[in-house]
Amino acid sequence: MKAGLKRFLWLWMPPLAIVLAGLWRAWLTGQADPWDWRAPTALILAGTGLPLARRGAAMLAWVAMGGVGMALLFCTVAAGRAPDGMAALGLLAVAMLTIFGGAMLRPSPFVSQLRSKRTGLAMIFLVLAALLLWRGPAQALQPAPDRPKLAVITGLPLFWSESRPQDAPIVTVLRTRFTVIAMDDPAQLKPLRAQRLLLAQPRALTPAQLVTIDGWVRDGGTALVLADPLLRWPSDLPLGDRRRAPSVSLLGPLLDHWGLAPSGVMEETEVRHFLPDGQLITLSGAQRSSDALLRRQRIGKGAVLLLGDADPLDDRLWLADPVYPLDPRHWVADTPALVVQWLGGASIPGDRRWMRDAQDVTRAFRWALLGGTIWAIMGAMLLGRERLGSIPGTKGEDGGVKGNKSG
Repeated sequence: MKAGLKRFLWLWMPPLAIVLAGLWRAWLTGQADPWDWRAPTALILAGTGLPLARRGAAMLAWVAMGGVGMALLFCTVAAGRAPDGMAALGLLAVAMLTIFGGAMLRPSPFVSQLRSKRTGLAMIFLVLAALLLWRGPAQALQPAPDRPKLAVITGLPLFWSESRPQDAPIVTVLRTRFTVIAMDDPAQLKPLRAQRLLLAQPRALTPAQLVTIDGWVRDGGTALVLADPLLRWPSDLPLGDRRRAPSVSLLGPLLDHWGLAPSGVMEETEVRHFLPDGQLITLSGAQRSSDALLRRQRIGKGAVLLLGDADPLDDRLWLADPVYPLDPRHWVADTPALVVQWLGGASIPGDRRWMRDAQDVTRAFRWALLGGTIWAIMGAMLLGRERLGSIPGTKGEDGGVKGNKSG
């Protein structure tokens, strides 16, 4: 009975520690991504392999699969769909490599030749795991080979901080899919042959400039317009400073001319909005027409897409760490991918799964805990009935030597 309880605890506690250690990262981004569990999986299982080395290969594999299984079960329930296949396979590979690598580092009681072989194999396993952690499924965005010109007219601090020139994280992402051109005067649209326009909460434009934008769209241009009725973008500049972005949209005459006059209710709070395809955008004080987030309108040969909120471009609403704007696994919303999609640029790869609310997270943890407990009980029962095989030069649970005794 005591041996069975001890076996159960060995099968249950490391996977539980893995799930708990990985939750902080999942909670930071809101993504239900198995690859977020890679670091705790590697560290915990490498350390677990040492004391479990003499309990056999089946025990080691059962512990590793338990940890991976709990993480995958959590991700599946939290997001309401199966996790990314490549991330799941990568996590399983890391788990197996690290637990067996750690086990082989345990000193062998046999001849030096066998000890040397074990240590060499252990280092190979651990190096492979490290390479997988470094060059695994999580890769930064790379520039697309064909990048159309994108003009940006905005009053938002997208190309400068409030003290010096500096690209905002959203611009860093856009540059991987477009040749981004910041401009103040719409008269530059035609000479520069810009194919797309991001018109994001601009400062007041003259009637002639509004006419120029209208003509450019009617000639075949595509414009994504972000017109915020109540901008909440934080600023350290004093009220009245001309460098501050307009607190309300100044595009009313142009939108009226296009038949896109602001209508509908304005959401007062910050909300996570899920699109029908599962993509997520975080809104703050957005004006929505009925259930539509984005309004589309054909204008002559061109098209206009209107979003009644400019705050989503603020990296604080879509990025967990401003140091990594090009790594989608640091995103807390799909905003950059959606902006690229709406502007007709090369798509951003990846199908991110999102935890929808706190209740889903609680339910996911309960299912992961239940699944891990059942897995540990099954393992304790099955492995206790068998003479466990182990890696060369170790002992089974019954104390019998497994593997080759001689060099």
